[in-house]
Amino acid sequence: MVLPRTTLTLLLLLGTAVAGVTLLFTTMDPWMNNGGILVGGLDVHIYRDGGWRLVHDRALYIEPTHYGLLYTYTPFSAVAFLPLLLVPWAHVTTTWLVLNLLVLFGVVLQSFRMLGYRATPALAAVSALLTLSCAFAEPVRTTLYYGQINLVLMLVVLWDFSRAENSRLRGIGIGIAAGIKLTPLYFIAQYLAQRQWRAAATAAATFVASIGVTALILPSDSYQYWTSTFFHSGRIAPDVHPANQSLRGAIAHLGHGPAPVWLWLLIAVPVALVALWLAAVLVRRGEPLLSVTLGGLTACAISPYSWGHHWVWFVPLLVYLIHRAQTRAPWWLAAFALYLATAAWTYTYTPTWVSVGTFLLPPWWPLPQVLMNIYVIIYLITLAGIAVRIRTRELPPAPIEPAIELRAYEQLSPRTRTAAVAHPDDDRPAMMN
Repeated sequence: MVLPRTTLTLLLLLGTAVAGVTLLFTTMDPWMNNGGILVGGLDVHIYRDGGWRLVHDRALYIEPTHYGLLYTYTPFSAVAFLPLLLVPWAHVTTTWLVLNLLVLFGVVLQSFRMLGYRATPALAAVSALLTLSCAFAEPVRTTLYYGQINLVLMLVVLWDFSRAENSRLRGIGIGIAAGIKLTPLYFIAQYLAQRQWRAAATAAATFVASIGVTALILPSDSYQYWTSTFFHSGRIAPDVHPANQSLRGAIAHLGHGPAPVWLWLLIAVPVALVALWLAAVLVRRGEPLLSVTLGGLTACAISPYSWGHHWVWFVPLLVYLIHRAQTRAPWWLAAFALYLATAAWTYTYTPTWVSVGTFLLPPWWPLPQVLMNIYVIIYLITLAGIAVRIRTRELPPAPIEPAIELRAYEQLSPRTRTAAVAHPDDDRPAMMN
């Protein structure tokens, strides 16, 4: 007997959730130093240290932080991280881990909402299962371990793009996110490509305001950042490091040395322009989630340096693939391929050194350049796939009644179905009724 697709989806998500959580705690000792999921928190403590330096009038960019690493974020980020001082030092890691899991759930739920699904307890359950599954994705797992802010920024961006086009709030989230971490500036260009002038202006004004306000509070640190620190991406790590999952990193990996700036720009600029055009077309065709997801992936790809944890945008991409799989089963293959390629696979080099992520697997394994540049390859495949589907006009707007709601829809009378199609926002069937 063939299972209804809704049941199949639940079973698959339940299976991946169980497998994901199991692998999360068995592929590496959760209490292992330098890698265990329960003993991380390096970055969130650096965030907290930034706020502490602001309060105690200490230089942000000249002196190393508590862990000996330099602060690399904007001066405004130190202001944004001030609330972390309310959390005792010993509890920062656990608090931020729990918060990140809740934010991940919010990302998944918001992604489904942008696809047209109603917020119901059933949708929340589905989102919870997918949240547990995604915890084993390397970008998410590394974000959880280090206590990174990428999931928070992604949720802010999704919220911003889900505002009505005439909303005065649209753009504020992008400006704030960019004020904390510069990568979201790309979304201002995406608003411009979509001819959403007010949203772009609001985002730009909010970002500029974040610079101006911080310059008044931290004049010397602001001057240091915008005249020096900002231009030295090498202070993060060398281009050629396998962890650099960007176009510039791929160039460096293939050339076995630093990537020439001219070559990086020669590739990154056309890629960004194509992605902006595709994102604008997607919005016109009723695909807002895929549009903003493409923007997030592109921002990672064209950045000078993108760590694996920057690619959390694979999460809404996975949501989109699962959504498409409700009407065409082959999309499940794409969803599982994405999940497997981005999973937090580990390799034990020594008892105290365990790598996490496909791109850090041993270079003597087959196809080392494919493994080392896996996120860039996935991005280029996604970009090409969207372009081909748009070119062949095979990318229709999201169905008025998502297939996962089909059973409830089919129970309606013909007359009620007609009314539902004519007024899709009126009492739509809830997901998985």
